[in-house]
Amino acid sequence: MASDLHMHTNFSDGSFSAEELVNASKEIGLKYIAITDHDTVDGIIHLYENGLYPNKGIKIIPGIEFSAENPQHDVHLVGYNIDIYDGDLQDKLNDVIEARWTRFSNIVEKLQELGFQINEADVLKIANTSKSIGRAHIARALVRNECFKTVRDAFEQILQKGKPAYFPRYLLKIDEIVELVHNSGGIVSLAHPKLICDDNLVEEICSNHNIDALEVFYPFHNLEDTLRYMNLAEKYNLLVTGGSDFHGTNSRYVKNLGEFTIEDNFAEKFYKEL
Repeated sequence: MASDLHMHTNFSDGSFSAEELVNASKEIGLKYIAITDHDTVDGIIHLYENGLYPNKGIKIIPGIEFSAENPQHDVHLVGYNIDIYDGDLQDKLNDVIEARWTRFSNIVEKLQELGFQINEADVLKIANTSKSIGRAHIARALVRNECFKTVRDAFEQILQKGKPAYFPRYLLKIDEIVELVHNSGGIVSLAHPKLICDDNLVEEICSNHNIDALEVFYPFHNLEDTLRYMNLAEKYNLLVTGGSDFHGTNSRYVKNLGEFTIEDNFAEKFYKEL
């Protein structure tokens, strides 16, 4: 069997509902999955409160993905096996979500100044149930409004760091995230290290910030990258994780669930019975 420890639902910027993601994962035979929405655990809470987590036939790991503060690079950390009702975690997530809304408004305003046909209502229609509104929702709205052909085009030409419509937002420091996840009973992993675009920074984070795991397996990593990050995980005694970063049919890297998976022996180390 196979597993996937990096997946998103429409409670952040995925296109599948939490139920759809779980059911689709079961249908294709995944054994372990981790739902790792951006800055929210609402998808896991929804499953739990509707009797869908734990779930027969598939092992679900509650997770979350944070963006960390860094002046030059996009650094993301994933928390696994967190207490979704932890008070400190929920308080901090409220702060982060509020900042996301402010940033969303600023980006839309900037896009309008640049001449793009888009408004907040267009993005909210895409976001649907999500309170964790991000650039992916904005990119999808731009594609729907025929401003760009693909989500990737929107990011590369206008939305990513250094581009005209990029707008910074409130971010937690790496050590804040690590402490938050550890205090909620979780495990911290550095996500998609190649996308950080600075292996010296990747190694510094692995060695100096008390993280527990490294996302070695990722669709954007070639064989050379995977071996390099596997060696780094071994060097710093980190757990090895991986996943598709699946967002649905509009994903930038993986279009189909099950297209990218990891072996169960890696995933089982992150699973804990509820």
